[in-house]
Amino acid sequence: MYKIICFLFLLLPFTQGYAAPCSGKKAGISHCEGAQFVCNDGSYSQSTKDCSRYFQNKSQQPDIKPIPEKPVSKQIVQPENKSEQYGTILRLDYPGFTLWLDCSKRGAVKFQYVAQRDTGDTKRYDRFFLDPEVPSDCQQKTADAYGMQFDRGHQVPANHLDSSPDAIKATNTMTNILPQAANMNRGAWLQTEEIIECYRDIDELLVMGGAIWSDHSSEEFFRSHGVKTPDAFWKVVIRGTGQDERVIAWIVPNTQEATRKNLDRYLVSVADIEKATGEKLPVADYVKQEKLQASWMIPKGCNKG
Repeated sequence: MYKIICFLFLLLPFTQGYAAPCSGKKAGISHCEGAQFVCNDGSYSQSTKDCSRYFQNKSQQPDIKPIPEKPVSKQIVQPENKSEQYGTILRLDYPGFTLWLDCSKRGAVKFQYVAQRDTGDTKRYDRFFLDPEVPSDCQQKTADAYGMQFDRGHQVPANHLDSSPDAIKATNTMTNILPQAANMNRGAWLQTEEIIECYRDIDELLVMGGAIWSDHSSEEFFRSHGVKTPDAFWKVVIRGTGQDERVIAWIVPNTQEATRKNLDRYLVSVADIEKATGEKLPVADYVKQEKLQASWMIPKGCNKG
């Protein structure tokens, strides 16, 4: 049963060079209980750092609310921005990552996780499956393949959570899957994942993203799976803190033309993503308007496996 955390989601990138609490098989930090770190596997970190101070963002202390004594496994909440386009949102806290599922779309409008140093080599789970704890009218009808040159595309990739068998299995839940054009899934979108795979060994990364639909989204899989095909997918990666904060952002069209060589064409600013999605992203104001001219280079010798 997954934990539902009723407090402000606080996963921010950590300062380079510090030992990371809840790393390895603990699958990352879930939340704070006072000064203690609570990990995504339910255990307490042995770190001597103060959790609340660890998550300070600029001069603001994080707003940590008490955890319910008996948390339910799933909880329907309204999104922070109260945007009507999202309707009723089901927040799903899986081992190592969180999804915000729009029941009206049967798909996740947002995901978030921390990409930590690669210390695992758990093999990818070999099948896709529905989440038995999610209402059937909030998720796709089947875990079957889409066909028609569309992949079962991950929003949160399995390889970034390969230190935890539970987390890597959870990425194959259909709540984390949406129709992605094969060339896009194996091209531009895959390259964003490889960039994260390499840079997580340099610095811890906060990764956020989601799907974008419109009134004209394709319905080719609506009858079979109950979900429309997203027009595009967005992703933001944050590294560093304070004056050292660095951000890269993309909006990748869900088309067969979205290949690796075209990735830089999809670079945008965080402000562009906030305008397109209505989300308020935890990015320093001084970098929100910045649009990079080229994606971060993959370091020579990086192990992308």
